[in-house]
Amino acid sequence: MFSEIALFLLDTVFTLFGMALLLRVWMQLTRLPTRNPVSQGVFQITDWLVRPLRRIIPGVGGIDWATILAAWLTAVVFLALVALTSGIDLLGFVPAMLLTAVLYVLKWAISLVMWVTLLMAILSWVNPHSPITPAIDHLTAPVLRPIQRVVPRLGGFDISPLVLFVIAQILLMVIARLGAGIIGLH
Repeated sequence: MFSEIALFLLDTVFTLFGMALLLRVWMQLTRLPTRNPVSQGVFQITDWLVRPLRRIIPGVGGIDWATILAAWLTAVVFLALVALTSGIDLLGFVPAMLLTAVLYVLKWAISLVMWVTLLMAILSWVNPHSPITPAIDHLTAPVLRPIQRVVPRLGGFDISPLVLFVIAQILLMVIARLGAGIIGLH
C-alpha cells in the first residue's frame, strides 16, 4: 500500500510540474503577455530549472528548447523514481526510460491541452469575466480555431472543445500503446 501511495504522489507532483513546464512553452509559442497572473505563476514555479538550462541551451526557431528539455528531464527523473519505488533494475531500464520519457512529455502536453480547454469551457459557463479568461482564451484559440473551421456550430453551440477532447483521447491511446511497446521491448 505504501508503494501505491508513493507512486500516486510521484505521478501527481511530476505531472503537475511537467505540465507547468509545457504550459510555459505553450505561452511562449502563443505569445501570451507575461504580465498576467497565469504567466507569472508558471514562471515562478519553473524558473529554478529553466533559467540554468537556458544558459546552456538557446531557443531556436522561436521554440524554448531549454524548457522542453526541462520537461523531458522531469519525466526521466519521474520514471527513475518509479523504477526505484517499484523495485525495477534501474540500469537495465535506462534505455527504455529515456524513450518513455518522450512519451510522457507528449502525454503531459495533450493532457494539458485538454485541461486548459476544459477550464475554458467551464469558465465560459460560470464566470466568463474571470481575470484568467483572456489568458485561457488566448491559449486555446490556436488549438480550437482549425477545428472550428471544419466543424460547424450546432444551434449556436461550439462543439470544437468536444472534438478536441476526442482527438486528444485518441492520441493518448496511441501514446499508451507506444509506451507499452517500449516497455515490452525492455
